[in-house]
Amino acid sequence: MGFLDNTSITVDAVLTKKGREKLASGEENFKITHYAFADDEIDYELWDTSHPNGSTYYGAVLDNMPLLEAFVDETQVMRYKLFTSDKDKANLAFLESIDALTIGSTSNKNASKSFEPTTTNGPSDPEKYSFQILNTDIATIKGIDGTTGEFSTDSRTQTVKGAKGIEVTINDLSSDTSRTIFQTVVFVTGITTGATRVVTIKNNSKGTFE
Repeated sequence: MGFLDNTSITVDAVLTKKGREKLASGEENFKITHYAFADDEIDYELWDTSHPNGSTYYGAVLDNMPLLEAFVDETQVMRYKLFTSDKDKANLAFLESIDALTIGSTSNKNASKSFEPTTTNGPSDPEKYSFQILNTDIATIKGIDGTTGEFSTDSRTQTVKGAKGIEVTINDLSSDTSRTIFQTVVFVTGITTGATRVVTIKNNSKGTFE
């Protein structure tokens, strides 16, 4: 991981194996159809309303912060996605922080754990959420009401929509001697508000996190 020079417009990307195959087969087969924006690098506490040169310079430090180059650690990248909201709202909705979930042990290799998000400044009725786990080799999810998740075409990710919470069940990785990654993330998005939160899931079936 490193920093990019933000004095010019730069597009920095890491392609998956499938992406490289499509690019190699011709530009007509490599079409970007979905994308998201995030502001992981920005520290908004650096917004300086006391700047001596006036309001034009309140965000001078933010404008000159270095950008992170693309990297593939799903527990660290795209954690704070941007979303569209009513500009006249007095307060933006946000999801309360959820601690990383460490699930299982060497004696409980297929353990489960549930969690329910909470929206602050959200609708008066309890909000429901969309949950997406990025690596189903680590764990799988289902709604706490029993709703099963939809798998992507390559079975890499799984999504549960319209649930108030989910149950996360880890896979038994204790005998996988070549594995070095034992954690993934769940993206949580409020159906009504669009507020997001990222929850780290740690598979402890091998005692990695003890």
